[in-house]
Amino acid sequence: MIKVLVADKQPFFRQGIRTVFGQQDDIELFGEAGSEEELFALINTAFPDVILFDVDLSGESNLALVKAIKRQIPSAAIIVLTPRPSNEELFEAIKARASGYLNRNVSIDEVLANIRKAAIGGHPINDTFLTQPKVAQKVLEQFQELSWGREIEDFVSPLSPRETEILNYMARGYLNKQIADTLSISEQTIKNHVTSILRKLDANARTQAVVTAIKRGLIKVPIESK
Repeated sequence: MIKVLVADKQPFFRQGIRTVFGQQDDIELFGEAGSEEELFALINTAFPDVILFDVDLSGESNLALVKAIKRQIPSAAIIVLTPRPSNEELFEAIKARASGYLNRNVSIDEVLANIRKAAIGGHPINDTFLTQPKVAQKVLEQFQELSWGREIEDFVSPLSPRETEILNYMARGYLNKQIADTLSISEQTIKNHVTSILRKLDANARTQAVVTAIKRGLIKVPIESK
């Protein structure tokens, strides 16, 4: 079962989510928080797999809370819900290492799909970022001014052809198993390649590796993701 904590200040929204989760065979409601204080009280005592996070939980758009949550419980995937999607907020969500970024008005099926993908280590935020070339370009331009990890001026260890191939699949939103099936190699081999890619690009997460590779011209912004 996927344990989901819902952090949203709207009681009616939490009630609706509670009802929907009750109809799922693989998702359960881990807990509910209507405020920042309630959220941290919950994650101080147990560990959800996914946190569905209202960007306005503290009364104002505050993705600093996402960073604080990731410091407290780095294993949890965080899906940000926002009433005002914007390039700037998307950029901040990526920096905060959110796994997903969704308009509050999306269908419940899309919310569930994001939860399931994030729970197994996927980054549905890639679907938001990488499949929108205009948005991606703006975000990438901002990343050029961002010191994210150590400064990378030159690639001492360039990617191998196989690593570049795998990175392209990562950029399209493929999970390790999907890449392994596509390339007819073991999932463990893919994991080893991903670890090498992250190390060579000085990246702490898949999204960061993809962004760095696009910025450096190692791969192109994909038009579609799987």
